[in-house]
Amino acid sequence: MTIVTYVVGVIAVFGLLLYSYVRIPNSLPKGIPAVPIYISLIGLWSDMGQDEIYDRWLREPLEKYGAVKIWFAGRWNLLATRPDLLSNIFRNEDIYSKAGSQKKIPWSVIASLVGDNIINSHGDTWKLYTSIMKPGLQKTSFDSKPLLEKSRRFVDVLFKAQLEERVGKGVLVNPLIQRFAIAAMGESFLDIDFGCMESPGMRIEILQTIIKRTIFKPLYFNFPALDKFPWLFTSRRRAFAIMKEFEDLLYELVRNRPRKLERKEPVAPQDELVVHMLERALEDGRIDDEQFRANLKIVFLTAHENTQQLLNSMFWQLGSDQSIQDKLRAEVLATGVTDPTPDTLNKLPYLTALICELLRVYPPVSQLINRVSLVPSSLGGTIDLPKGTWVGWNAPGVQSDINVWGPTARQFIPERWGSKPEEIMAKFRRETVKGNFIAFNSHSRKCLGQGYALLEMKMALFELVRRARWTVDPEYTIKFTSGGILAPLNCKVCIEPLEA
Repeated sequence: MTIVTYVVGVIAVFGLLLYSYVRIPNSLPKGIPAVPIYISLIGLWSDMGQDEIYDRWLREPLEKYGAVKIWFAGRWNLLATRPDLLSNIFRNEDIYSKAGSQKKIPWSVIASLVGDNIINSHGDTWKLYTSIMKPGLQKTSFDSKPLLEKSRRFVDVLFKAQLEERVGKGVLVNPLIQRFAIAAMGESFLDIDFGCMESPGMRIEILQTIIKRTIFKPLYFNFPALDKFPWLFTSRRRAFAIMKEFEDLLYELVRNRPRKLERKEPVAPQDELVVHMLERALEDGRIDDEQFRANLKIVFLTAHENTQQLLNSMFWQLGSDQSIQDKLRAEVLATGVTDPTPDTLNKLPYLTALICELLRVYPPVSQLINRVSLVPSSLGGTIDLPKGTWVGWNAPGVQSDINVWGPTARQFIPERWGSKPEEIMAKFRRETVKGNFIAFNSHSRKCLGQGYALLEMKMALFELVRRARWTVDPEYTIKFTSGGILAPLNCKVCIEPLEA
């Protein structure tokens, strides 16, 4: 009887502790519904894609109320999709401050990966990072020759992979896209050729696959307190080791890159890349080694990941709808150009509209909760939030809302953006400011690399449709990632060269 009483007591105490940990704080707004906590953990027992999860549990309350309470990273947060609420968040950095994992869960695996960097810092620290890195991230004259060279090599690699497959079988595109995206990023930002296109299996590239598989595990993603006990969870001990290996390897490769060691004269100001700016800031003492490493990692991660996943979605969308692919190909071939420049690419309206629509329907960064209220606030004048409330956004939610984009919101229609490049980009900016289109965020903290991302997508698509035609493998069934980055899982396409 004593043992039974003891066991019951232990269970009761554990239950009370668990309840106190996961209960919704009374300070959060009462008129906003809460998403059941098990939705955040559904990836533990289900392979549902995040599109299915959103449609089943989040779409109705978010489109009705504009925001919900949701469990993420060990706490209850406010997730918004209504444009006026999003604009309120993005416009008021002094109220809803950027604060990433290094502030929210500094002991975690993901915090060890990203550190304190230009994307998730705030105040004077963010201003310092921006003053150093912005000229390199937001260049108006990226050298497009390396992008063209890597795009051509990417198409060659796709053709080779298809020849190695059995007749009628498609190529798994994600690993090849990842190699391309890392190679292009290295040339454009870090002054290095990582060798990924020429040599599959480079350790820096393999680590990316391992990292993506590691950080989005739903149990640890939603209960990061478990990362405090790596001695208890062997997988977390390995995870920390992987993050450290990636950091050290990237640092070693970049700091000792051949181009740097062989260069006889300083890089001309107009040719400087973001890595040159970071290295000079490190040498001048404006940043320390830890800050240098964190910003080096975030450039590597974000400057390849978003393009990688958008290209995955592109292969699915254009491989499923040949009419879109044919229309784009006709526009590209009509130029008569084989060596496109940024000016060539920016004059192509359907190419521009197509990429905008890809970003609307398949935003790679689908959801982020990385802002915290610094003071008590009234979000949108209707939702009262206490100081310390974490707030975030869901991009597919607002960008597929029929109340925002009309009855065709959930259809893929590039023509909705306009028929002229200047008209398309004007709509791009207008919808961004209004909070209707947040693929690159908005206002003072919008993505500094969006110009490069658009250029890279244009160059890769131009070269792909100019030289190749593809269809989705008939045996492939679309399934999206369950969380984190949004993209089709394991998409396969059958690709063939166009006749000369």
